[in-house]
Amino acid sequence: MSIFSKFKKNKSIDIQTEPLTIYQPVEGTVIPLKDLNDGVFSEGILGDGCAIKPIDQIVYAPFDGVISTIADTYHAIGLTSKDGVECLIHVGLDTVEMQGNGFNVFVKDGAKIKAGQPLMEFSINKIQAANFPTDVVVVVTNTFDYDSVNILNSVSQTPLTPLIKVIEKG
Repeated sequence: MSIFSKFKKNKSIDIQTEPLTIYQPVEGTVIPLKDLNDGVFSEGILGDGCAIKPIDQIVYAPFDGVISTIADTYHAIGLTSKDGVECLIHVGLDTVEMQGNGFNVFVKDGAKIKAGQPLMEFSINKIQAANFPTDVVVVVTNTFDYDSVNILNSVSQTPLTPLIKVIEKG
């Protein structure tokens, strides 16, 4: 059983954050984007980042900021940190085809968010039943605004630990 499964969707987890840092939004094992069977993500077309093989079904806010967009099918959320990092959290591959079945979002477009706040829940079982990979993709969509996007922990399983550090140009 996950140590975080005791948290309810309306219960935030308080964490201290560092600037230009994305914290792991879901419990699971970190994997490189290149290992995904999806050209858009594995080739970095949407930006640099990583993926997570989830073992829990709650996605937490990876930093303080605002919700930029929520996919109509609830499988993906775009966020912007208070220091300008644009991030996409995409749950599953090809899960847009599920038309929202198995996804529940707790926030709205434009909402201010705090790191550790639950953003959504999803059903690993429903994604698997639909024959889609469950990988949760975390990418910096404005990668080219920065000097580099560094993966800090390549094996973490704990949510809300530092995952990605963005380095400013100059």
